[in-house]
Amino acid sequence: MRSMPALHYLDNAATTMVDPTAVEDTLTTLRFIWGNPSSLYVEGLTAQAAVQRARAWVAESLPGARRDEIYFTSGGTESNNIALRGAARARTAWADNIVTTGFEHPSVQNTLRALGKELGWRVTEIPPEPDGTLDVQKLVAAVNKRTALVACMAVNNETGAVQDIAALAAGVKAQNSRCAVHVDAVQAWLRVPIDLKKWRGVDTLSVSGHKVHAPKGVGALYLCDNQRQHLAPPYTGGHQERGIRPGTENVAGIHALGWAVHGKAGEIAARSAAAAELRRRLLEGLYAIGGITVNSPADAVPEIVNFSTDRVNSQTMIEFLGRRQVYVSGGSACDKGEPSHTLLAMGCGERTVKTALRVSFCADNTPEDVDALLEALREGLATLRHI
Repeated sequence: MRSMPALHYLDNAATTMVDPTAVEDTLTTLRFIWGNPSSLYVEGLTAQAAVQRARAWVAESLPGARRDEIYFTSGGTESNNIALRGAARARTAWADNIVTTGFEHPSVQNTLRALGKELGWRVTEIPPEPDGTLDVQKLVAAVNKRTALVACMAVNNETGAVQDIAALAAGVKAQNSRCAVHVDAVQAWLRVPIDLKKWRGVDTLSVSGHKVHAPKGVGALYLCDNQRQHLAPPYTGGHQERGIRPGTENVAGIHALGWAVHGKAGEIAARSAAAAELRRRLLEGLYAIGGITVNSPADAVPEIVNFSTDRVNSQTMIEFLGRRQVYVSGGSACDKGEPSHTLLAMGCGERTVKTALRVSFCADNTPEDVDALLEALREGLATLRHI
């Protein structure tokens, strides 16, 4: 998939290279399936069929979801906003608070804080444990009969920590059956098995295309059918996506998204095993360097490894590595270099936060990518100014 052999791209949690077959699918769709899906003549019906085909493929990748429970959006941020704002505003008659974690993606954390101010509601953020995992019982204990909404990401985008969504959803519904449960599954999609039959109680779930080798600008929202009447759509407009996300559909992007994920749910175990080998190689190299703090929990998804050098500022090291065509990040790409709120919530010290790096693998990565990173990291630690 990579176009330049010398490039060692290790920031797949930020975005992935688009699968060449998804690129070809996009071009084919743009050229030959150009009709408006809402039109009733043959070109419109052909476009509508392409959207429905993609809807079935996305539902297939989320076992337990039906095709008519999938709504296409512009990406994870919009999916999160539709779910969170829609659930909260549908419950204003009786609710006065929201419960979430202290390590959500900005599209969840900032949206919930804004909703708290707009509605005059209390927003309770449960911090993670020092290893980055969530104590589900602490979150469930914060839910009461006036809690409108609980939001929790399935896999943390900075540390790879995996949360027990099945236990969380069951616990929340036992406390308050009217409370909506939203899951940001952007980093979990096709990294961990998502079975909505086992995750009973999850009302909405968001996914994004550019994290799974589809183009940017397309994503999806799972909305459980029995919750459809309990979500107030934040937009007004036409009938597209059954009124949940009006506006003429991005047919090429939607079809490419479906194409990119079609049949991939059955490959999770194999991809995870390959990523685990890369993670093992990376950790062994980091321990050999010495003085490294690993911030990801031991049972994190193998695709994401967060660590701190405790010596060189993150941005300085990222720029140094980049000049050697080794690409990593300091945390969430959406934070634009700001200190990691996830590591701060975990109680990490200032030096750990300031020197943190995130490595994230995909099926394209090789042992040579890991070795290139370790070699450049050793060089950087030996030559760059320490904080």
